[in-house]
Amino acid sequence: MQALLLTTLRDTILITGLVVVMMLLIESFHVESRGKAFSFLRKSRLAQVLFSALLGAVPGCVGGFASVSLYTHRMIGFGALLAMMIATVGDESFLMLALFPGKATLLFAFLFVLGVGAGWIITVLFRKDMSLPTRLEDAYDLHEPDGHPAESFTSRHFGWKRIVLFIGVAVFVGALVLGIFEEEEPRPDELRIFNEQWMFWVFGALSLFVLAALLFASDHFVEEHLWEHIVRRHLAPIFLWTFFVLLVTGALFSAFDLRLWINDNPVLMILLAMAVGLIPESGPHMIFVTLFAGGMIPFPVLLANSIVQDGHASLPLLADSKISWLKAKAIKIVIALPLSLLALIL
Repeated sequence: MQALLLTTLRDTILITGLVVVMMLLIESFHVESRGKAFSFLRKSRLAQVLFSALLGAVPGCVGGFASVSLYTHRMIGFGALLAMMIATVGDESFLMLALFPGKATLLFAFLFVLGVGAGWIITVLFRKDMSLPTRLEDAYDLHEPDGHPAESFTSRHFGWKRIVLFIGVAVFVGALVLGIFEEEEPRPDELRIFNEQWMFWVFGALSLFVLAALLFASDHFVEEHLWEHIVRRHLAPIFLWTFFVLLVTGALFSAFDLRLWINDNPVLMILLAMAVGLIPESGPHMIFVTLFAGGMIPFPVLLANSIVQDGHASLPLLADSKISWLKAKAIKIVIALPLSLLALIL
């Protein structure tokens, strides 16, 4: 139990850090460009769907985190969010590319097209922009100097908020570079998360841009945009939800071996793959990747799991908008079941 708690805590800190760094980067690009960095998304719903699906197609959960952040800040609509959640397969994409790169590329292309199609249909059916069912009823705000001293938008001093943020990001970068988050070789009943070392280096490099912003940005930007919008409103919920989900999931998968549940009934395996796909994390889904690579399950089973699951990308969405998470998962089940059964027949 102690080992599970320590592993869960380590993975929670890693995921929370990656999400917050991505949010800080998006906030920085948007505010520093006076909203122009993502302004094209507001002008075209089709651009939202295509861009979000493209983020989902990026291997790993990085693009998914970015898309969820854009959604919770009203930069993209629900249809675009759905496109990402269909197009992404989380960290399993790396394993697929290693075991069967040709088939994996075709699968990713199919999921991208499927995500764009489903996202666009939802966007057309619900053309009116419904209010986001979340506690965060805000967008990426661009404050104007009305009622504020003009120098507050250009002044810069090292207050405690800037110092805390800088130290926190710097420690996170150091932990990534030093390999503190790297996992030891797991036991058969353990889940392995974020085992790609290159990802740590990429996020370490991206975090350097955040450090630069913390050094040179104005007090208003650091305190109002980075601290108030990101740290105070996102950090604690993301951390707590991630820790809870990973702890419960780790305990379940330590007690039960899903491999024993899989039999020769392909329909049952499809339903099982969809059920496991509901789990908002990477790790359990790798079972179906390895079984498919070994020729033990047919492609429709992997397809069903790939459509329903979205890796770690939905963890921050759970923290901010549980209704959106439930709607997206329900729609993906409705799409995955007939498609996988049709593929099984064909």
